[in-house]
Amino acid sequence: MIELYYWTTPNGHKITMFLEEAGIDYTIHPVNIGSGDQFKPEFLRIAPNNRIPAIRDTAPADGGEAIAIFESGAILQYLAEKTGQFLPTDLRGRAETMQWLFWQMGGLGPMLGQNHHFRTYAPEKLEYAITRYENETNRLYGVLNKRLADRPFMAGAYSIADMASYPWIVPYERQGQNLDDFPHLKRWFFEIRERPATIRAYEKAKAVSQTATVNEESRKILFGQTAKHVV
Repeated sequence: MIELYYWTTPNGHKITMFLEEAGIDYTIHPVNIGSGDQFKPEFLRIAPNNRIPAIRDTAPADGGEAIAIFESGAILQYLAEKTGQFLPTDLRGRAETMQWLFWQMGGLGPMLGQNHHFRTYAPEKLEYAITRYENETNRLYGVLNKRLADRPFMAGAYSIADMASYPWIVPYERQGQNLDDFPHLKRWFFEIRERPATIRAYEKAKAVSQTATVNEESRKILFGQTAKHVV
């Protein structure tokens, strides 16, 4: 029913976590971003921003032709609405969940991504950039820790907001963070890590790739993109 175009990144993990939780049948189509698969014409027809993940729902609720969706947050919202799971239907619950999903999409993911880039992948170690994004990562961890002080999950019940955020916290050591500094976040993190669906999702990742995405050759593909790559 769901065709998932996927690679083993935090944004990819979000979708396998949802699909495993919801018990939906799905097929993984690996898109090796280190080899440039994301620029192939057949993938760009599904994901015009040349980023994973993307999905094709071959049995949409309206009974029409298959529908393709890109952007991990949009995919999570679509799947939650399709299945009626992990997104409240009441006004207030939905608003809580959606604002924290957008918090992840607009802040946590991009800022932690820059943290990874300048700490791990940049050929030059720029002290200003490393400090800037480590500090912002620390601030965002603090926001999440405070949010979790009086509730088990980000919007109360386990939701797509949690699935969106968790994979970005997994590499906390590479981000220069110590979970002991954030006790509520730490409790949340280990609860999600131990969920059977999370375990299954990360096992799927091992089956797709056990090699590092970034090397000298792939660095040119991942970090040298311009408009000509999507024309």
